[in-house]
Parts: sequence; structure tokens; C-alpha cells
Amino acid sequence: MTYRVAVAGASGYAGGEVLRLLLAHPDVEIGAVTAHSSVGDLLGVHQPHLLLLAEKVLEPTTPEVLADHDAVFLALPHGQSHAVAAALPASVTVIDCGADHRLADPAAWQRFYGGEHPGAWPYGLPELPSADRSGSLREALRGARRIAVPGCYPTVVSLAMAPALAAGLVTPEVVVVAASGTSGAGRSLKAHLLGSEVMGSMSAYGVGGGHRHTPEMVQNLSAAAGQSVTVSFTPMLAPMPRGILATVSAPARNGVSLPEVVAAYQKAYDDEPFVHLLPEGRWPSTAMTLGANTVLLQVALDSAAGRVVAVGAEDNLTKGTAGAAVQCFNLAMGLAETTGLPTTGVSP
Repeated sequence: MTYRVAVAGASGYAGGEVLRLLLAHPDVEIGAVTAHSSVGDLLGVHQPHLLLLAEKVLEPTTPEVLADHDAVFLALPHGQSHAVAAALPASVTVIDCGADHRLADPAAWQRFYGGEHPGAWPYGLPELPSADRSGSLREALRGARRIAVPGCYPTVVSLAMAPALAAGLVTPEVVVVAASGTSGAGRSLKAHLLGSEVMGSMSAYGVGGGHRHTPEMVQNLSAAAGQSVTVSFTPMLAPMPRGILATVSAPARNGVSLPEVVAAYQKAYDDEPFVHLLPEGRWPSTAMTLGANTVLLQVALDSAAGRVVAVGAEDNLTKGTAGAAVQCFNLAMGLAETTGLPTTGVSP
């Protein structure tokens, strides 16, 4: 069966990456591509790398344009997805790449995003280990008609520390330092993202618990641990277009050994096609993940500091956004989860 899909927000980075992956999907026909300020433009003006779609005209993001599809991918700014989704028929599978439906806690939504909580949808991180080993996230995505795609930082951070928490190897006080490429901020013009500001420089932002992805990390890691987890998150802007490298640590419980830690990660991810614990002595880099729907991990036990340390890398636009969206689409439609998704990166 071929599914007709639409992509809203097709002129942006996330929308463009969704379309890149869908072009290689054997079970998809690409229908409407929509935008806001660039309505009427040819898609090729904004996404020149998508040659097969270059002559498609960007249509307005309205229910009338989107409703006549089997699935709709929403790659819209935070706060804009819920109104569009609410106007679409229940029979249409809606996959939201924005934050609108990720958080289950209304208070967390109001604190970090403001306004009325739009409600939580099934959460699109099927690989996330849980304390009860239930695999409930993956099962909730099968046949779902509304799915919330995780944020880019929470994807790699959650997968990096969840196995240690689920296995009870660490106490639930997590510290995260992670660097992201500039595409994570979207495509709109911002002075601090200009090439002359970014090239040759790294900078911290959202320090002290202010980043909007923090409550999502807390939500995911608390589910993995089976108890409340605190997260101290310091994000950094790196002089590169795409990729995230995250260093995540937590205090090791007494008597924990490195072989125990490695075994917990192997047990969690050995059967996962997109999450890989690297061989001993090899450490993740963002270059290893470019264009691939993968999270690469390595772990260490800092015995002097008494901490388990996990390092993870991903492409924020692929596994961090669009690849996860297509992965969720596959589960929702009953397709093989890996369909149309690359695990091979691009180098150099």
C-alpha cells in the first residue's frame, strides 16, 4: 500500500529533512507541501537539494489542504501544531515534530512554553528503556493517529542515561552538557546565528534550567528510573550546521563496576536498529551520525568522581527530528520500523 502524506512547514530545516527521508521511502507518495510566509514559492527556492520536488508549489497550511492525506507531518514552530491538528479528521495520522504534545505535565508546559496545555500524545521515542522493561512506548505508537516527536536534545540525552537509571546503577541526579549545531534553532534569521557570530566560537545558552527541553528530559528519565529524576542541563551552540554531542553523567551507586554499566547498555540497545553502543575505546562524534537515523553511545565509570558518564551523538535533524518522525510513521502504519531510514552517515 502507498500512503499519501503532506508536510507542513516544508520550507524549514525540519520540514526539508522530513521530505528528504520521505523521498527514499518505498511506501510513500508526497502530496501537499505547505508553508506560511513563503506560500506560492516553488519548494526548490527554499530546499534546492530536493531536486525531485523542486517544482512543487508551497501551499497554505490549512485543514483544507492537509485533510486529504493518509498522514500529515507538522514541522511547525512550537505552539502552532495543536490548532492545525485539532482541525484534521481523526482518520488522518498526524505526526508533530514540534513541542506541543510532548509534555504530560500541564504545569511544566505553562512554565516553559506558556498558555493552555494542548495535551500529551503518544511519545515517539520507542527505544527509551523503562524501569519495568515494558516497551510500552513502542506499543503505544503502533496504530496511533496522533504522535509527538521528541525534541532533539531529549532524544540523545534520554537514550544516553536511561539504561543506567533503569538498571538502578546510578542515583537520580543527572548532569548534562551538550553542544548543538545552529540548525537546531530553526531557519529564521537571528543575529546570534549569523556566520560571523558563530564561526570559530562556542557559547552557552539557557543556563540554569532555562532551556525548554529540560522538562522533557526530566519526564523521560523519570519514566526510565521509575522515580523522580533531577536534570541540570547546560546547552551550548557549536560552530557547525547540524549534530549534537551530549555528555551525560550521574552518581554511581556503591559497588557499581564498568562491566555492569556496559552490560546494562548492551541489554537495552543490542536489538535496536538505530541506537548503538560503540566498541570499547571508540567514542561518538557528530560526524559519525550526519544524515543517519542513529544515536551512537559510549560509557565510562569515573571512579575518582564516582560517576557514570555516557557520551552520545546524533544528527539533530535526522534521528533528532525528521528520522524519528518517519520512524513513528512506520510504526503507526504497521510498516517495518526501519523502512526508508538510513543508518549510514555521510563523511567527510
